[in-house]
Amino acid sequence: MNFESYAAKGNELVNHLSSDLGVPRDQAARILRSVLHALRNRIPLDENFDLLAQLPMALKAVYVDGWKPGKTVSQSSHLKDFLDEIRDADAQLAAYDFGNDAKAKEMVLGVFRVLAQFVSSGELNDVVAGLPREIKNFITTILDENQLF
Repeated sequence: MNFESYAAKGNELVNHLSSDLGVPRDQAARILRSVLHALRNRIPLDENFDLLAQLPMALKAVYVDGWKPGKTVSQSSHLKDFLDEIRDADAQLAAYDFGNDAKAKEMVLGVFRVLAQFVSSGELNDVVAGLPREIKNFITTILDENQLF
């Protein structure tokens, strides 16, 4: 068990996100955590486990922190509700980290751009396909534009 290696890969992802979003590393880590937590509440259980299997070891702990896998998948299909759920996951720093909806969308898309570097395109495709249509269309558009799909 090489814990330094596990931490290094997780740090690499957070550092990429920090650079992509142009925010400090601690803010990037909070943004990643909040988006992952809202995402896991929107996709089917089997897809959660498939995504979890591809995350760096250190981020697996972040992903499952506070998770209740038996809980029903969120039924809201609206992008606005997804963004609000992300802000709720960020608690006191949500206004700073995510601001208005335009900034929140930028942060979410940044997370997906960076995830595309660490998760197979097939898995990322499956995750996005499991999302409600309005959220899926939002994410797919930017990933297509960046040729990440």
